[in-house]
Amino acid sequence: MRQGKVFYKEFFAGIITENNDGEYLFQYDQQFINKHPKSFITFSMPVCDTVYKNNQLFPFFEGLIPEGWLLDIASENWKINPKDRMGLLLSCCQNCIGAVSVEPLNSKNEE
Repeated sequence: MRQGKVFYKEFFAGIITENNDGEYLFQYDQQFINKHPKSFITFSMPVCDTVYKNNQLFPFFEGLIPEGWLLDIASENWKINPKDRMGLLLSCCQNCIGAVSVEPLNSKNEE
């Protein structure tokens, strides 16, 4: 299982997870919901208590990953398969252009 902390501007917004079955989950943080109920990260994922689930990386997060020659450089330098979308998201999207960034959440209990 791999996870990342999602930030909207400087605010911690929630957690994105790729579980061991290859399913992707995103859930907003309760404090973010309470303080920023209208500051959604994408129109397709409004701020709420819902756990968003998908069999592929959510299109919004997919859009944060570099493309073309920049993807080639990132995957070569960090030795990440270009098809490992969660690996690329966690490695390349800590300092994105725009309001959203993703930082790896290191778990001591990684399976």
